[in-house]
Amino acid sequence: MTLSDAELERYARHIVLPDIGGGGQIRLRQSHALLIGAGGIGSPAIQYLAAAGVGRITVVDDDIVSLSNLQRQTLYATEETGQAKVDAAAAAVARLNPGVDFSGIRERIDAAGAARLLAETRPDVVLDGSDNFATRLAVADAAYALRIPLVSAAVAEFEGQLGTFRGWEGDKPCYRCFVGNDPERAEVSCSEQGVLGALTGVMGSLAALEAIRMLAPFGEDSAGKLLLVDALALRFRTLRLPKDPGCPNCAA
Repeated sequence: MTLSDAELERYARHIVLPDIGGGGQIRLRQSHALLIGAGGIGSPAIQYLAAAGVGRITVVDDDIVSLSNLQRQTLYATEETGQAKVDAAAAAVARLNPGVDFSGIRERIDAAGAARLLAETRPDVVLDGSDNFATRLAVADAAYALRIPLVSAAVAEFEGQLGTFRGWEGDKPCYRCFVGNDPERAEVSCSEQGVLGALTGVMGSLAALEAIRMLAPFGEDSAGKLLLVDALALRFRTLRLPKDPGCPNCAA
């Protein structure tokens, strides 16, 4: 497979990077990324994955664009309020990069739905920016069962976190090693506690970076590490996550 003249020009700044090059760009074009959520994290992630030339992007979200989203979800415009987010995202991707095959699925994911969806679509990477813990666990379990790398990002108020999980590997933790087992933990929505809009852009862009790293590997492997961002102190910290010897998923 080769790149067309238009692709060589579009992705020139990737291709001149020695760690990506033409081969890495072709890998991106052949790849499929599945995003759970088209909100504060999904919005910039969709833009950067499409701009990077990921050949196939599937986005799952059941919500519509509301005016309160626009403080942080820059994929959408004021005149798109009331539209399904997956439809507005499809239009945005078509404007940005018509060479991307975009699919929008308007549904809310539960455990059974996550397992079915991942088995049917078979993505090369899953990027989870969903807004509730039960969905995150369901997606993480499905990705683990099918051995699909999971990039998980979250934002609350002035703090963000990002991790990449490949728990089937002997020295890497899975998502349950990190968060434990309880899907009924109390949660507070961003409408109740607030969220800094620009921080969702940072975390969504970093999540796209990690997804690209999984599709066309470069640099140090980030799986098994957790990035913590404190926007109040403008501080970034990286922790190494241990594998939980008692984890019900990956301990065996």
